[in-house]
Amino acid sequence: MGTVHADITLKNAADNANYERGLIKEEDVRSVTVSAVVDTGAMSLVISEELRQKLGLNVKGEKMALVANGQRVLCKVTEAVEIRWKNRYSSIPAVVIPGAAKVLLGVIPLEDMDLIVNPVTQELVGAHGDVIECLVLALDAA
Repeated sequence: MGTVHADITLKNAADNANYERGLIKEEDVRSVTVSAVVDTGAMSLVISEELRQKLGLNVKGEKMALVANGQRVLCKVTEAVEIRWKNRYSSIPAVVIPGAAKVLLGVIPLEDMDLIVNPVTQELVGAHGDVIECLVLALDAA
C-alpha cells in the first residue's frame, strides 16, 4: 500500500474554546491546514517543533517514543490540538518529534473520528460511511 495523505486543519484547542465562549475573535484562533501522512503505524498526532510554536501549544510533559528508524527519542507532549477533517473532529495532545518533516495522523485520532484508509482507493474515508453527518441531520430535524 502506498502513502496516504489527508488535508487536515489543526487548531489550538484552548484558542478555539475561547472563541466559542466569545472571549476572542475567530481570526485569533491559531490554526493551520496541512497535508498529513495517514500513518496507521503511529499512535497519535505527530507534529514538528516549528508547528507546535506556530499553533502556540504549551508543553504538558515528555515521553519516550519509538520512531520509524528504530531509535527511541525523548519527545514533548502538548496540550490539546483540535484536528478537523471534513465534518469530523478530534481533540488530543500532540507528540512533538524532533526534526519531524511531516505531520503524522495516527490511529488514535483516526479511531476517534471514525476514519479508516480505504485500501482500494488509497484514501481516508468514514469507517461507517457518513453516519456522523446523518446523525447530525437527524438531530437537527428533531
